[in-house]
Amino acid sequence: MDIAKELLAGNRLALSRAITAIENEYEEATDIMKEIYPHTGHAYVLGITGPPGAGKSTLTDKIARAYRSQGKTVGIIAVDPTSPFTGGAILGDRIRMNGLTLDAGVFIRSMGTRGSLGGLSHKTADAVKAMDAFGKDIIIVETVGVGQSEVDIVKAADTTVVVLIPGMGDDIQAIKAGILEIGDVFCVNKADHDGADKLVRELNMMLDLDANTMMTSDETKKALQDQFHHLSAAIMAPTTGWRPSIDKVVANQNEGIDVLLESIHKHRVHIEGDGELSWRRTKRTRDEMLDILESSIGRYVKNKIVATGRLDGYVEKIKHHETDPYSVVGELLQEMLK
Repeated sequence: MDIAKELLAGNRLALSRAITAIENEYEEATDIMKEIYPHTGHAYVLGITGPPGAGKSTLTDKIARAYRSQGKTVGIIAVDPTSPFTGGAILGDRIRMNGLTLDAGVFIRSMGTRGSLGGLSHKTADAVKAMDAFGKDIIIVETVGVGQSEVDIVKAADTTVVVLIPGMGDDIQAIKAGILEIGDVFCVNKADHDGADKLVRELNMMLDLDANTMMTSDETKKALQDQFHHLSAAIMAPTTGWRPSIDKVVANQNEGIDVLLESIHKHRVHIEGDGELSWRRTKRTRDEMLDILESSIGRYVKNKIVATGRLDGYVEKIKHHETDPYSVVGELLQEMLK
């Protein structure tokens, strides 16, 4: 099977095989990506993030169904924790969205984090491109939910929805834990529980504080970028005047989904109108290129230095002070550049 050709022709099996090749770094993965890349850039990417237990999978299921009712095709990438035994995804999210699997307009794929601290597999971006080239209108990336490290989604999504729930204990601390800066839309799920209105008030307070004090100067932005380099895309983005909406939802009862989709649509219209969407995608392309470069260097080191035993030889020489790690690294860099 010519995977790339069949994928572009709408073959679901080819799409599945392409993502498998991407995730496992098969030799043909690069050729597949080269062939499908000219056909990407049409889908809108929606990120769903938030702490564990916030109901992200249920919300993703309801959002996907709502888009399908509008006649749009949907791709879903559910990033699950990696199994310590097989290295694959545990598939919990996919099980919870099982009702969508019979819909030919929906394609669901679970991917393992593979040790990625930001909650996203570093191959997620390529999987998004594969679904994009396949022709999906909306691609939803649901993250694993790992708290403060849950910021990588800003690199992958056009609009990021942060899902929170009442009763998380210290709500303000949860809000401050690195996710306030990345939310384009905030969703308070399980809004029928006690404390939902309190959480909305606290979110509004934090957003107002952020707007009035934290982003008042270029010096402040630079300081935040230096301290939280992983948030640079959100912090250093052009000032657009967008204030994140806060929507209350009860996902398991399908309440508030239409309002949430309207907020997502308003954000899309906003960033398409003022050029920020183009800026975000340019930043994404830059980050992806750097990631590919770093991965390629990592593979070179693994295949040419570690697997061949050269690393052990260098370690012995360094241990006996016959050389030093800085000189060795310099020599290896020169070797790679030849």
